[in-house]
Amino acid sequence: MGNNKFCYEYPHPAVATDCICFARVQGKNYVLLIERGHEPYKGFWAFPGGFMEIDETAEECVRRELKEETGLEVGEVHQFHTFTTVERDPRERVISIAFYAEVEGTPIVHGGDDAARARWFALDELPPLAFDHAEMLQRAMAAKKCGE
Repeated sequence: MGNNKFCYEYPHPAVATDCICFARVQGKNYVLLIERGHEPYKGFWAFPGGFMEIDETAEECVRRELKEETGLEVGEVHQFHTFTTVERDPRERVISIAFYAEVEGTPIVHGGDDAARARWFALDELPPLAFDHAEMLQRAMAAKKCGE
């Protein structure tokens, strides 16, 4: 195996995390999105997220990616679903562990790392979402019982 501590004979998927951040301001619900700066889906909006490093947990990954892509740090995060559809990402086989978080107000955010921009959108005014993120949003809303 040489110097590579993690070397396997069998193919295996990449693991990513995504974070759906909800905010409520004056009775209106908002969600945080990033504009993708790279392909695939360059220019499309998506939830902050990315690939897990070999030495971090899913929770550490989701917090790191959120901060890198938006500048936002959150308190509690809630894991709500794992997305495993085989062709959900055109680059390679990717499994995404999804979390949601709730924040007070709509904190200032900015695009960073591979995110061209970061912005809060009203739930009833969302742009088309990249990947399977529309389904991800529906599952997150059901998990947190948003809008009841």
